[in-house]
Amino acid sequence: MEKDTICVQSGWKPANGQPRLMPIVQSTTFKYDSSEQMGRLFDLEDSGYFYTRLQNPTNDMAAQKICELEGGYAAMLTSSGQAANYYAVFNICEAGDHVVMSSTVYGGTFNLLTCTMKKMGIECTVVDPDAPQEELEKAFQKNTKCVFAETIANPALVVLDIEKFANLAHMHCCPLIVDNTFATPINCNPINWGADIVTHSTTKYMDGHGAAVGGCIVDSGNFDWAAYPDRYPGLCTPDQSYHGIIYTEKFGKGAYITKATSQLMRDLGSIQAPMHAFLLNLGLETLALRMERHCSNALKAAQYLKGHEKVAWVEYPGLPDNRYYELAQKYMPKGTCGVIAFGLKDGRAAAGEMMDKLKLAVIATHVADSKTCMLHPASHTHRQMSDEQLVEAGVAPDLIRLSVGIENPNDIIADLEQAIG
Repeated sequence: MEKDTICVQSGWKPANGQPRLMPIVQSTTFKYDSSEQMGRLFDLEDSGYFYTRLQNPTNDMAAQKICELEGGYAAMLTSSGQAANYYAVFNICEAGDHVVMSSTVYGGTFNLLTCTMKKMGIECTVVDPDAPQEELEKAFQKNTKCVFAETIANPALVVLDIEKFANLAHMHCCPLIVDNTFATPINCNPINWGADIVTHSTTKYMDGHGAAVGGCIVDSGNFDWAAYPDRYPGLCTPDQSYHGIIYTEKFGKGAYITKATSQLMRDLGSIQAPMHAFLLNLGLETLALRMERHCSNALKAAQYLKGHEKVAWVEYPGLPDNRYYELAQKYMPKGTCGVIAFGLKDGRAAAGEMMDKLKLAVIATHVADSKTCMLHPASHTHRQMSDEQLVEAGVAPDLIRLSVGIENPNDIIADLEQAIG
């Protein structure tokens, strides 16, 4: 099926007499007729549900839809996009390991890998995603276990050269993990370009209405963990907490997601609520339609800002003169996203003054949903970063993040016009 059909039809397949809408299985536990049946579930001998902290049917149906949209092998939902990124890395890394990460990733992810996971003994080397291959090569170490980047960086809007990073990762026997939140699987499928694992903050375009926080991890099933047993012992050696199961031997291509579900979700518990998965599924049904409108609206708004005398600069990969236009055309020919970055000629102070005058758009921490909103990252989401770190992350002090919604584009532009003056 085409992606817009998958958005509507995949996940829940009602049988005769069953509800047409995907049901919410609002239960913490599940009943079985025998002790032996329950025991086999806990031994991972049978598949099924026994406690919602690990798995829930509603969650799995929504995850399956995202998995199909991404062209993956298996997927799981998490409580947030941040949890998805954490699990994606921690599932294959432990104390003493090393990660290579793009410098332009979202500030929360930057802190997760460079600060919090450092306390767990996992080191991270930050690289410029636009650096030449020979420069990027220097970041890899013998204990590098994965490479992490975003298809479209939040908020710098740097477009990742996915093939370049995938080839580098594979040359060093590592998987490439790509956060595809901004592009969504409607506009980009990183797995098709060599990425091994894809993450999402489903809170953004997938939910689309600012209603439910959530995350998702999609595994391509393509990375051969068993080829590197010494590098990935968590997947290739016996797990004593499950009676010595070796995930790669028992689950094959499903090893990565099975381990993340049965081990990390069991111990850390960042499960998405079934009600949130239900709301996510409703959002997914219109994702293809909304992304088309987000992108067309954003292009019109970017063109308007580009011609405004008080605007110093505009960053939007959909503009033909943008430095990432060619990469965007390669990886996302149908459109990029609805987010624009721009700065005013009067600098950082003018950003706050302009935002206070908004009438249609709102000042909000959120991004990428149906309503237009705006944020000044240096003052809000990235305020914990130094000026040097901001520059390294591609977040200029005057950068304004405009998340263009699906309202009438003329009204969005009129609001910008009266606010900028």
